[in-house]
Amino acid sequence: MSKLKIGIIGFGTVGTGVYKTLQNFPDVEIVKIAVKNINKPRPVETPEGLLTDNPFEIVNDPSIDVLVELIGGTEPAWEYISTAIKNGKHIVTANKELLAKKGEELFNLAEEHNRVCLYEAAIAGGIPIIMPIKTILAGNKINKIQAILNGTTNYILTKMDADGASYEDVLREAQTLGYAETDPTGDVEGYDAAYKITTLATLAFKKRVKLENVYREGITKVRKEDMTHANELGYKIKLIANATIDENGNADVRVHPMLVSNDMTLAHINYVTNAVAISGHPIGNIVLSGPGAGEFPTASSVVGDILAISAEFGTTDYMLPMMRCHHDHKANHVHIDNTFNKYYISITAPNAIGVIAKIGTICANKNISLASIMQKEVAENSTADIVVITEKCQEKLIKEVVNELDNCTVNSLIRVAEG
Repeated sequence: MSKLKIGIIGFGTVGTGVYKTLQNFPDVEIVKIAVKNINKPRPVETPEGLLTDNPFEIVNDPSIDVLVELIGGTEPAWEYISTAIKNGKHIVTANKELLAKKGEELFNLAEEHNRVCLYEAAIAGGIPIIMPIKTILAGNKINKIQAILNGTTNYILTKMDADGASYEDVLREAQTLGYAETDPTGDVEGYDAAYKITTLATLAFKKRVKLENVYREGITKVRKEDMTHANELGYKIKLIANATIDENGNADVRVHPMLVSNDMTLAHINYVTNAVAISGHPIGNIVLSGPGAGEFPTASSVVGDILAISAEFGTTDYMLPMMRCHHDHKANHVHIDNTFNKYYISITAPNAIGVIAKIGTICANKNISLASIMQKEVAENSTADIVVITEKCQEKLIKEVVNELDNCTVNSLIRVAEG
């Protein structure tokens, strides 16, 4: 059989890992790699003529069978991918933003031209999650996903917890170590995790989830005091990508910090590690964990997709049917105000008689029960820190409670994860 010929657009950390890894597979040939600057020093030596600064040399080359897109973002990645599909190429991508924003259009175009688009590396780096859901877990009705999908935020929260440090101090350290970008907005404000859970929920629930319906909240407001309080109550604080769907197809998909009980596996996923917890029938509950980014973990997923195409290339007129996307129905979106959660509330209040009773009364008037309430030490300015954990209640009601806490400062309002 002839070699599968691929072209790669993007030769950064992941692209370099893919190049190194594919040297061990003689049935795959890298024909061309598109880069911004051919003369840039690189950690690997490449044969003369392999690099180009014109991606369309790959996109329009009829000899190339597979386009591997590793540049990220929607444009110009979408132009390259869509043109490549129309030119008869299969696609392997690690582009979570493109999948979240243009996934429906992408997969419809691929199906129209009878091409496959594989994206194992786009969701959780080196953790195999897409292909398992599509294949070995295909017989399950998955109804819940709780995941840590961003290594930068997990590193920051872990260090805040371990060192008792502030968000600002740990962010600076993470940037120095290369775990956080100079502009960390995409990570710390939850965009990256939102892209990933949009695609993952669509895949798992077999109903299309729209990115604009995914509630998103980052970690920038999490305080070191919240970490201390969480530990005292038996929790860790994590940025959780959460998705549930009920029997009527109502999907609740969101990304925000959560208090995670120490009894849950996700509480013990630390630093840059990622994890995905899946609940469904008949499997029950499973957790997949591993490196969510990096040169070789992500390259592992990219190369796995390339080899899946290679294994069937030239043997059938309709390749990898189980890996194709057929989501004809959209999920019904549940607005965050209509969700039900337990809540952690940190309040600074005057150290006066009846303050705790007042908090309890306001909650009771909304039919909200309190699971626990504790008062911390009194400060020099005669204020006290009060920490409340509620029972499960509607989001819009807890917002009403916060608005009615006169003479009090609500420092933090963080949802509590359910096991």
